[in-house]
Amino acid sequence: MGDGGLPHLEGRELAAAEKIFGARLALAKRYVEHLATSGLERGLIGPREVPRLWSRHVLNCAVIESEFGADATVADVGSGAGLPGLCLALARQDLTLVLIEPLERRVVWLEEVVADLGLENVRVLRSRAEQAVDHVTADYVTARAVSALSKLVPITLPLLGGSGSLVAIKGRSASEEVESAAKAIKKYRGHSPEIKVIGEGLLEEPTTVVRIAVGAA
Repeated sequence: MGDGGLPHLEGRELAAAEKIFGARLALAKRYVEHLATSGLERGLIGPREVPRLWSRHVLNCAVIESEFGADATVADVGSGAGLPGLCLALARQDLTLVLIEPLERRVVWLEEVVADLGLENVRVLRSRAEQAVDHVTADYVTARAVSALSKLVPITLPLLGGSGSLVAIKGRSASEEVESAAKAIKKYRGHSPEIKVIGEGLLEEPTTVVRIAVGAA
């Protein structure tokens, strides 16, 4: 831990953060400060997660920025503490992020952080994903730790408006989740599910994502 009980960034994690965030690393550090202080106080982050905010959470999320095309709109479903939405907004100024979160206390916190960091490429929407369809049409939709893929597909693919990709951060059960979600993927016109490991050689624990396309194959 660094000064004041904040997670310290050094060694391999520092090198990864410098590569991913570039000139906006100072802003990323400020975001982590928010997570470790007000995020902890308001129950968005558990006490045990504070020492590993960089490795387990922020870098783990931010590294997937390579999965999104230029100048795209990305919807983050169940954004919570801004993982991965705020991480992506910090890593990629060209992306427009819509953070979709139903709980008011989390929405208030997200809005405070966005304002403090001066992130002009982010908007926070208080809504359940199912109800956000009329208000959001994204090129990509992402989610982390929201639900199993079979339940995630029905609430995320409709946000793509018929064309785009879901990029969901998953764990070791990714392949089993893809199998279990096969019917839902087909029902919501998804295709070509792909499991990708991102950040090998950069992060100590690379990130696994499931990518599902919607629209033209």
